[in-house]
Formats: sequence, structure tokens, C-alpha cells
Amino acid sequence: MFPKPKPSLTPNTYAYESEPLVKPTGFREYDARWLLGKEINLMGMQALGMGLGTLIREMRIKPDIVTAHDFRGYSASVKMALVSGLMAAGCKVHDIGLALTPMAYFAQFDLDVPCVAMVTASHNDNGWTGVKMGANRPLTFGPDEMSRLKDIVLQARFDLPGGGAYTFVGDFPARYIADLTKRPKLKRWLKVVAACGNGTAGAFAPRVLEAVGCEVVPLDCELDHTFPNYNPNTEDMKMLHAMRDAVLKHRADVALGFDGDGDRCGVVDNSGEEIFADKVGVMLARDISAQHKGAIFVADVKSTGLFATDPVLREQGARTDYWKTGHSYIKRRVNEIGAIAGFEKSGHFFFNKPYGRGYDDGLIFALAVCDMLDRNPDKSMADLKNALPKTWSSPTMAPHCDDEKKYGVVDSVVKHFEAAQKKKDNVAGQPIRDLVTVNGVRVTLEDGTWGLVRASSNKPELVVVVESPVSEARMRDMFKAIDAVLRTHKEVGEYNQTI
Repeated sequence: MFPKPKPSLTPNTYAYESEPLVKPTGFREYDARWLLGKEINLMGMQALGMGLGTLIREMRIKPDIVTAHDFRGYSASVKMALVSGLMAAGCKVHDIGLALTPMAYFAQFDLDVPCVAMVTASHNDNGWTGVKMGANRPLTFGPDEMSRLKDIVLQARFDLPGGGAYTFVGDFPARYIADLTKRPKLKRWLKVVAACGNGTAGAFAPRVLEAVGCEVVPLDCELDHTFPNYNPNTEDMKMLHAMRDAVLKHRADVALGFDGDGDRCGVVDNSGEEIFADKVGVMLARDISAQHKGAIFVADVKSTGLFATDPVLREQGARTDYWKTGHSYIKRRVNEIGAIAGFEKSGHFFFNKPYGRGYDDGLIFALAVCDMLDRNPDKSMADLKNALPKTWSSPTMAPHCDDEKKYGVVDSVVKHFEAAQKKKDNVAGQPIRDLVTVNGVRVTLEDGTWGLVRASSNKPELVVVVESPVSEARMRDMFKAIDAVLRTHKEVGEYNQTI
């Protein structure tokens, strides 16, 4: 009988090499993330594979699964530990090797395989590992599936009939790239900086952009899992500043940056200004809704208020539904309500037909930006950005808060603002116009200035975003008001960055 996982073990001991280590907090709302060695060991990852295979059979889904791994020094070994567990649970494994996360999602369709397990720590720092999972393409697991998986794994409730199989699918990236590029080339000549932070996308993004007709300026596209320049995270200002410098140096039309597993994309315009992904989403929504009248979009609660107030979107009959942050939540919502696209401030973009298959893919997002520029040959990326109504937005700020405590803190913050609204108290000098509590709390004031507090689904952090359509001063006022509430909780630490 396979041993029951332990929540903690000491490395370099007999127990560490003989028992599975699985820290319970690694089971997140819609995927799994652990610090390898400290929070999970290879036997723990084997237990996860057994649990995932058990869950798939329990869901009465054909136990065929795509596996892949991102470019980190340990991801291949982590994946093979996971594969051994999946096979013990009777799964037929189709391994596509080193891949982007959206490449694994594409493989579900291309290979006609119902399930997926992508070994990736996404944009997390080195040392992290994790798995993005799904059993109902193009969707990935949500809280219900993750809760059940957690119970199966931690209680060792495995169903292990054996009979699994392993197949390696050779040269699968060529199939993915061919699918993305079987389209007309761009009519407009575009010089594009492709920034990959030495992560997995460096092997694929330049090839795709060149194939559609772009002149590509590669930036940190050599694969190096030590990430010597910066972490490949499209919300990281160090990466965005490197993109800015490259755009100005090479006089490029745009810089497109990809995160560690290629399911997100960040944008810097031709003037060297970083454009937060939610603003790019509004630009793309304008472009798409001009071609598809009455288009429905989904945006996460961290995103700009322009999705609701932009006069161009209103004139074109577009409607946007604000929903929970998280790639699994937005993906599910896009497909539930038949939206043509979904946008996250983090840079996850989800395109349904005719643009995509409903999952998040940083390269499809990048091609959509290129197509938007192609349809506006007399306008630069900066021109399209400047045509939006002006707002002042913060980056996504993340004060530290332990995984075990962050949800309790957020619950308390929600209650604080609900009470303030009920008592008609002012926040940052104004009454509250609206509260959205579908995911933490988004507080909107009378003048449209808003602030968000939610728990990160991936790290021991809170998430704070503020925006104002009035002035930078009002944005800062909102941040001070939000931060004052957070500072009443000693569990909340320092920010990773601030305004």
C-alpha cells in the first residue's frame, strides 16, 4: 500500500526518501503549486499522479491524458514522477515533452485526448513547481475538482488498477506552430520585440511571429532555467522595463513578452510605455467588437473599469461580464456565457471561435495584437492606446500574507467595506457606489475610482489593484484607503512593489 503523504518531512533523511511529502496548502483554487523539496518531494508528486488518475476514473472520463513540462532544471523529473503515478492509476499517458502550457491544451484537441496535466510553476520564481490540470477540454480544474483531488491525495484514497501506458509524441511543437500559423501573413510590416525571459517561450515565440510576417527582435530568448536576467513574468516591472529599452533601441512597433509557460503575454508600445494587459484587452475588445457586433467579453475583477464605460464598446453593442480572477475561472465563464474572448489583468487572454478554442494562449494573444495593428495601418500601438479614455492604474501589488491566513484577512476586509457601505461612510473622501464581492472585494466610489483586495490563488500573498478615471492623486488616495484597512491586520506584510 502506498504511504499516506506527510505535510512536512526533513530533507536528507530516510523518511524523506521513503515517504511522500505533500504540503496541503499546495492545492490551490484551480491548480497546484509547491516549493520543490520543501513542500513536495518526488514521491509526493507520484502521489499526486495517483490521485489525479483516481479522480479522472471517478469522474467517469476516459483515463487518457496529455503530459508536458516547462523549462526548469527539475521539471522533467517532476513530470516523470507524476507520470509514474498516473500509470499506476491506469492512465494512458501521451507525453509531448518540453512545451508551453497552451501547447498542452492544444494537444488535447489535436490528439483527441480528454485530460491534461502540465507540469509548470508558471510565472513563479525558480524553486516552485506545480501542475495545471483538466479533464473537460478546454476547461481546467476549479475549486470542486481541486478540493476532491486534495482529499484523495492527502488521505491516500487511491484506486490503482494498473494497466497504464506511456507514449512519447515526437516533435509535437511543429504541429502546434503549424496550427497557429496556417493563416494569411500580415499585410503590414511590423518590427516586434519578442521577450521571453529565458523561459520556455523562447523556443517557440520568435518562430511563430516570424512565420506570420513579423521582423523579430529576440530579447532573452535563449533558454536558461537559471533566469539570469529577470523572472519571466509579464507583470514584473523589471521584465517590462527591459522590453521598453529594447523597443526604443530597435525602434520597434511593439514588444510582446511571454511568461514562464507561455500562457500570458505583456505589451510595451512603440513609445516604450508599458500597457497593462487589461488596457490591451479594451483595445482588442474594440477591434473585435467592430467585426462582431454585440460581442460578449469577460474581464476579471482586477481589470480596468473601461470595459463597462468605454464609449466605443458601448456604441458597438459590446457587453462585458466582470468575473473571478484566475485562468480556470475566466476560461469557464467565457465558455459558459458564449463570450468571444476573456481578459485578465495578469495577461491571460482566452479566445473562442473564430480566434481560438477557449483556452489561454500567450501566442494567440500576441497574434491578435499584430492583427489589430495590421487592421489599423495608419496607427501605432501608442495611437491605439491613447485613443482610450484616460485612467490612472496601479500595477498588481502583492503584500505578503501566509496561505493559512490570507483568506481570513480578505473575509475581514470584505466585511469592513460592506459595513462602510451600509453606514454610508466615506472611503477616500467619497461614498461607495458599488461593491463586487465575487472574488475578494472591489470597491467603487462615486467618481469611478476603485480598489480591489483579494487573496492570491498561487502564492502566499494578497492582491491589491487601484484605478481612477479622475487623476493620479485620486488613485493614490484609494491606495492609501485600502492600505490603511490592510495595516489593521498584523498578518499582512510588505508589498512586492507599490505606486
